[in-house]
Formats: sequence, C-alpha cells, structure tokens
Amino acid sequence: MPAQSGNEPLSSSAVYVAAPEGDTGKSTVALGLLRILAGTVQRVGVFRPVTVAPRPVPGVSTGAAIDDEPARDRILEMLLQHTTVDLDYEDCIGVTNLRVHEDRDAALGEIVDRYQVVARQCDVVVILGTDYTGVPSPTEYDFNATLAVNLGAPVLLVLRGTDRSPAEIGTNARLTLDELRAEHAHPVGVVANRCDPDTLEAIQAELDTLDVPAWTLPTQALLTAPTMGELMEAVDGTLYSGDPALLDREAMAVMVGGMTGDRILERLVDGMVVIVPADRTDAVLAILAAHAAEGFPSLAGMIWNGGVTPNPALDKLVRGMRSTLPIVCTQHGTYDTARLAAETRGRVYSGSGRKVETALSLMEKHVDTEELLARLRVDTPDVMTPQMFEHQLLERARADKRHVVLPEGDDDRILHAAGRLLRRDVADLTILGDPEAIRRRADELGINLSGAQLLDPRTSEHADRFAEEYAELRKHKGMTLDVARDRILDISYFATMMVHTGLADGMVSGAAHTTAHTIRPALEIIRTRPDVETVSSVFLMCLADHVLAFGDCAVVPDPTAEQLADIALSSAETAARFGIDPRVALLSYSTGDSGTGADVDKVREATALVRSRIADAAASVGASAADPVAGLVVDGPLQFDAAVDPTVAGKKMPDSEVAGRATVLVFPDLNTGNNTYKAVQRTAGAVAIGPVLQGLRKPINDLSRGALVEDIVNTVAITAVQAQGAGVSQESDS
Repeated sequence: MPAQSGNEPLSSSAVYVAAPEGDTGKSTVALGLLRILAGTVQRVGVFRPVTVAPRPVPGVSTGAAIDDEPARDRILEMLLQHTTVDLDYEDCIGVTNLRVHEDRDAALGEIVDRYQVVARQCDVVVILGTDYTGVPSPTEYDFNATLAVNLGAPVLLVLRGTDRSPAEIGTNARLTLDELRAEHAHPVGVVANRCDPDTLEAIQAELDTLDVPAWTLPTQALLTAPTMGELMEAVDGTLYSGDPALLDREAMAVMVGGMTGDRILERLVDGMVVIVPADRTDAVLAILAAHAAEGFPSLAGMIWNGGVTPNPALDKLVRGMRSTLPIVCTQHGTYDTARLAAETRGRVYSGSGRKVETALSLMEKHVDTEELLARLRVDTPDVMTPQMFEHQLLERARADKRHVVLPEGDDDRILHAAGRLLRRDVADLTILGDPEAIRRRADELGINLSGAQLLDPRTSEHADRFAEEYAELRKHKGMTLDVARDRILDISYFATMMVHTGLADGMVSGAAHTTAHTIRPALEIIRTRPDVETVSSVFLMCLADHVLAFGDCAVVPDPTAEQLADIALSSAETAARFGIDPRVALLSYSTGDSGTGADVDKVREATALVRSRIADAAASVGASAADPVAGLVVDGPLQFDAAVDPTVAGKKMPDSEVAGRATVLVFPDLNTGNNTYKAVQRTAGAVAIGPVLQGLRKPINDLSRGALVEDIVNTVAITAVQAQGAGVSQESDS
C-alpha cells in the first residue's frame, strides 16, 4: 500500500492507537474509541498486530500457560467484548513480539495478511499498537508507524502525562508527531493521558498549538488500582472468608500492619488493604471492627501473610462476625507479600466493570468525539445496531438531564447501575432506603454514590405532605390519613409521590418487586393521560441492523378491541419518541380477510378503531400534522411474517403500506406478545429494552426481577428521555 504524506487527507476504515512508550494507558483510550465507534457504525472490530501472548494454533499447545491452557492477551479479550462483529480471538492477533524480533519483514507481511481477514468483516477496525513489553527494542515506535502505514490506518497518538510538565508533554507530542510523519504515517489526533488534574488546562493549552486536534485526560487512580482478586492472585492467596463479590473491588492503598491495633486504626483509609499475620489478634479484630463500624473507612480487604492461620477460638470469632470484608491467606512472608502487592498494577480487562465505565466516562467528557470521527472520516450507515441505539439513547438522556428515583436501594444491581449512570452523567438520581446502609454497601462494592441523593421514606421531611396528598387523591375510595401515612412508607408509593409532586421526573423499580407493586401506585397517583384509557407496555427490540417496537408484552393479559387500539396508538407514539418511524401492524393468526373467528375479529375491530382515531386526529389538526397520530399508517390483521417480510407481504398484502415494512408490532394478547419477544430475544440475539410503560401522565417504568445492570441503566435512560418529552434522533429508517 502506498505511503501517505503527513498532510494528505485519508479515507480510512481503521484507526491505529499507538504510543511512543509504555504505561500510557492507551488500552483505555482504545476502549473508549471502540465504544464511540460502536455507537456510530454497524460493524466495529479490533486487531492486535503484535502481542506478547502466544498466538493460538488450533490443536497445538503453546506451553506458556496455566493448567495446560494457552496464555491469552487479556487486553484483546477485553476489547473483543465491545466489538459489534463476531470475531474469533485467534483471527484478531497478528504475530508475537518474538516473531517480530526474529524476522521483522516476514512478521510485517503476516500481520498485513491477517489484518485483511478482519478488515473484510468490518466497517471500522480499532488497531491497538505494541505494549513495550517483552524483548526491548529502540525501534519499536518506528515499527508501529510502519505498521500503521502498511495497514492504511491513521494514527491516534497516546502520550503519558504522569509526572510531566505541560512543556514536556508538548515537546514529546511534537517529536513523536515528527517521527510519525517521517515514516509517512498520518496522525489524526493526540491524547495526553494520565495527566495531573491540576495542570489539565495548562496541558491542553500547550497541545492546542499542535497542527492536529489534541485532548487531555486526567489521571484516575481507579484505572491502575488492582482489585482485591488481582492481589489475591499476585500473592498466591486463597479466600479465607468474606463476600466473594467484593474481590472485584479496587484496592486503593496497601499497608503493612506492623503496629498495634490502635495505631493501625489511625492510618486506615477507604479502599485500603492491610497485610497482617493472623496471629496478631488485636490487629485482626481492630481491622474487622473498623470495617463494620460507622465513621471508619470501608476497607478493600485484609491479607494474612506467613501461612499463619488463626487458632480455633479466633477462627470461630471471625466467622461468627460474618464480616463481608475479604480475608486472603498467603504463604509468603511480610516482605514478599508487601512487595508483590506493591508491584501489582490493575488492568482494564473484560470483567473490570468500573474500570470500563470510568474509561468510557473519561473519553465522553474530555474528547470531542464529533471532531475525532470527522477526522477519521467515519460515515454514518443507514442501519441501527443495538450498540448504536443504546449509544444514542444515553447521549439523548445526557443532553437534557432529568431526575429519576430508584426505590430499591437495598439491591446491589441498583447500586452498580446508579454508579454507572452517575459516572457517565446520564441522569440525576435519588435512591430510597437507609442512607447509611446504602453508603456502606456502596463503599464495600467500590461504588461512588456521592452524586446521588439518598433518602429514607421513614425519616423524610416529605412523608407527612405525601400522606396528606395521597389521602386527598384517594378520599373517594375511603382513604384515611392514618392509612395513608402507613402506605406512603412503602418505597413504591413514596417514589411515585416524588414523581407526582415534581421532586423527580420519573421512577424505575421492579428489580426486587412485582410488576403490580410498581404499577398499582402509578395507577392510583399518576393516572393515565386524558387521551388514553389503557396503561400498557412496549419492548424496544434491537435487532442486528434495525429496531422494532413490540407491544404489549408485559401488562394487559387479554385486551379488548378498545384496549388494543389504545396499545397500538401508545406504542406508535413511544416508537416515534425513540426515533423509530412508526408503521403499525396489529397481529393475528391470519392476514387480511383470510381468516375468521372471535380472536381475529377483535383485531379487525381494533384496526378499524385506530383508523377512525387517526382520521379524527387528521381532521382536528388539519394539514399541520401537529398530532403524531394524524399521519400514522396502520394495518391489520397481519401475521408476523406478512408484517416484517417484504416477500411474504408482496404475496399476501401487496397493496398495504405497512405489510413487509412494519416497525410497531401489536400482539393480540399477553401470552402471544410475551412469548414472541422472548423467542426473538433468545433465538435472534436481539437486545430487548423494556418493558417501557406507556399511557401514564409521567414516566414510571418496571424492571424484570432478573434484570441485569445494563438493563437498569437502559431503563433509567429511557425514563429520562420520556420525561424530556422528545425522542432519540435516528437518521436511519428503522
């Protein structure tokens, strides 16, 4: 491939993330870039041209791993978790570091050949440069530049800002850019990573004098801190007691407890790991008591060194305390344990949830992604992948932040989701529960909830006012103030009253409660909109290249024709709000006039009711089309295949505006809808976002009790967008 000059514009389907030295944190930059691209184009892949891990060969052992399994490049594994193409690990590796030093030219040829296999499957490939580990070489950076040229990829340069002045960082940037251009590589931007937050503005001012865009990222101790699990592995330890889930918490400091228990207490800080022998009874008990006590820091763990185990009495006492604090036993002595712990650096791997979210947050807050994408000449495709939809959803929520209340503060998934939402600045949050218990558990999990309001309904200043308002709302049902005071202490009622009174814009609940527990207060307090009599739901089904709306799959068991009409119109409005051009199909077991029976007649009647309401809306607003119902297209009854498959539609309903192109699918009953959405989710690999409740005056949304953290994050974002009263822009025709 011909070399590019430094100033020549480059149309590229790849970006090469390179650094002139080690310890720049370029893998976190690559991760952020990967996620940004995944939210913009359909097929985003990753390629690692050189790795220190052996490149796996099917059926052949590399002899370089634990338990006879080949060693793996953990950074590549992490990045592969965020691609939008089904790529095999083996295909995404070029050659090993050793192969480059044996025969550089041959290695280059092999890398180019293997890269082309990946590139043919992708719209954009993020290429991660070498790590400056293994066999040292003064020409390693030059080789990265050569690789970038031969792979036809522009270079995003990552520099280390740690312990460097703005002038030093600027000088380093100019020199490395000159070196890139000398090798005919094409730089598209510079990222100065791990910079001192106090000098961030000065560094940015220095880099603004460059002839390419530049951005600065502040250092984040969390990104380099090892987890308690990584420390346990480093010291060859085993878990003695404590909550295994807390092994994922980052250790922000390590201390050797070589002093009395009271002196240890004076030096404890949040996230600390204390190394101490198990026979130091005073120290062990002091540390455990401090971790449990109010007013003391929440620790990451304790390491018992020297292979010493507690005597039976202490063992019984420690286990009887039922402390969640992870305690790890190791055979290493004090010096070796401390040395191994100090040398252990945290890495961003596939299971590093908080690190991944922190890396994404840094890129979102400090990098002008629009400018970077423009420099990379990435075209927006006419499709909508799940990653693209979720990216746009979060961007829309972030652009006009709303306040969402989460009633279930005693659920770890809610706390993890809240931490993620706060890190990425998606919404303002109130979490209900015992504030001290919530803070304590969040600290144990390593979650920063300082940006959230924690509120206990039992002690809240709003409780009396809420009780009075609730009693007034329900007095026609015989509600008394005494009963209202008791009921309002229920988290769902309290949270719903927050939404009703404007203290929150929306509520998300249901991770640990039934759908009825979430919806009943909403029906009593929020109530339905004036133009809607039926509260229903819709799932946003993100398929490989487009998004469909399925309703109702969660609320109304056996809707009447009138309720089906309500569901169809509400689902169309919800779809439009989230950027889906609504073409509504009311589904049945027959298409058009081909079938008879009570069930299909109900769908025909519902279709006629929807058309009548569309006509009424069109007549009332005239040509202005101010009412979204006025221009709606609807058809039914349609079978599922006739609704979504143009070939089938051409045979069964050739004159229909909806058949073969439907984007809003309304099911005749809950049994059909719920089973269909789950079948599509499981067999077609669709991402199901929802259920999104519709028809209420203000947004209240229900979670599945099996909801994952990602589901909660998406549902909060959906609730925030609903509260905005505007939609996620979607340029493509879904």
